[in-house]
Amino acid sequence: MLDEKIVLEQEKIDYYRENGFVQIDGILSPDEVNELREHLAEVMGADQGHSVSTDKQGGAYYNVLNQRVNTWRDHGGMARFVMSRRLADAAKQLAGFPNTRLFHDHALFKMPHDSKPTPWHQDLPYWPMNERGAMSIWIALDDVDEHNGCMMFIPKSQRIRNLKHVDLIQPHDIFSEEGAAEADRNKAVIVRMKAGSCTFHDGLTFHYAHANNSDRPRRALAIIYMADGTTYSGAGHVCTDNTGHQSGDPLKGGLFPKLT
Repeated sequence: MLDEKIVLEQEKIDYYRENGFVQIDGILSPDEVNELREHLAEVMGADQGHSVSTDKQGGAYYNVLNQRVNTWRDHGGMARFVMSRRLADAAKQLAGFPNTRLFHDHALFKMPHDSKPTPWHQDLPYWPMNERGAMSIWIALDDVDEHNGCMMFIPKSQRIRNLKHVDLIQPHDIFSEEGAAEADRNKAVIVRMKAGSCTFHDGLTFHYAHANNSDRPRRALAIIYMADGTTYSGAGHVCTDNTGHQSGDPLKGGLFPKLT
């Protein structure tokens, strides 16, 4: 059941803390994968609600990612997975959080045919947080490899200080930035997975996703977790705009629920 705790192998925890990412196979059962696929199809087809679509078909960003943020706010089935104790407790063990809060979820469809790669980037520069340590789970809803948009990670790159936003449509070379010399893309790990498997990665870990050259969307669900007590930086973000949070306030309340 999704509300049951999971106990990870110490080897997985050690690997994550050393390298900034880890692969966990079979975190969802085949039945859960099928259920989540149905929920995603319903929420991605919605044209209104509290969740936010970041671009429309035909847009430049849509060709990188067809993305919808905070699906849990519109769909009870999505909320059951996004609020899952199993997934949040795995994040807590890996990151060592005393308690875990949700920042947001996002459905990530990499569309077929005209798909573009997701360029090398870090996530934390996009998140309005003062502290480091926030992380993502990325759950594959399709088998993924280099042909249809699997991810790559650079081990130990989470040790590099927070760099700049990368424009995912017209990216600059993140490796040319000061401080990025330690990130050796030649050491990047290609993460091929079966549907129902996942990766966790630190918000500072360099990662990339291949283009989708298949004939079907590559479907994934990402959930971003943060330590309870994480504070707002004051920067603009779709999840914090108009919430009343002031710079330095803890990110908490009904939009950022405590999960563990």
